[in-house]
Amino acid sequence: MIKVLVADDHALFRDGLRRIFSETEDIEVVAEAVDGKDILKKARECEWDIILLDINLPDINGLDILKRILSANTAARILVLSMYPEEEYAIRAIRSGASGYLTKDSPTDQLINVIRRLARGGKYVNPELAEKLLFNPVLDSAALTHTTFSDRELHVFKLIVSGESLTAIANKLSLSVKTVSTYRSRILEKMNMKNNAQLVRYAIQHRLVE
Repeated sequence: MIKVLVADDHALFRDGLRRIFSETEDIEVVAEAVDGKDILKKARECEWDIILLDINLPDINGLDILKRILSANTAARILVLSMYPEEEYAIRAIRSGASGYLTKDSPTDQLINVIRRLARGGKYVNPELAEKLLFNPVLDSAALTHTTFSDRELHVFKLIVSGESLTAIANKLSLSVKTVSTYRSRILEKMNMKNNAQLVRYAIQHRLVE
């Protein structure tokens, strides 16, 4: 039996996955987590084979969670499930150590097959993306400026374009307002932009916000 830990802050999505796996003979949900702190706790306490991880968690960036889990268990099998397009986040996730990446609109049978593949020790990315990675290894640092962000910069960027104030971001990330302001300035400089409105337009254009 493949034991799955589901990490997603949307109850309806978790319920949907639980129902899907209840109809399989070899996959079961052994635990659910709703935010970063919860998943780190469950990952330590539960016996699991694969973690299904959303990037967009409410407290800690999913990529940070990915790295923390892998630092404690280098053999961990983690499948990132995200609403974001593969070219936007898959490369970053795979290079951070994820075993696979699927968008949330993927067919149910594909999700099940990928989980079984990962349980056997394999990995998965969309074949088209795999081809791009093979023939263009610097894909993640070309074309789109946000792909050059550090994981922390990306997290701050996403919170800014989601409408969070600098104070709220500082509290959420346990940083000083001054530090968050520095991140914002760095992001604006990299993007060659002057204000948050321009960042929001960019995020909408490239489907980086819900």
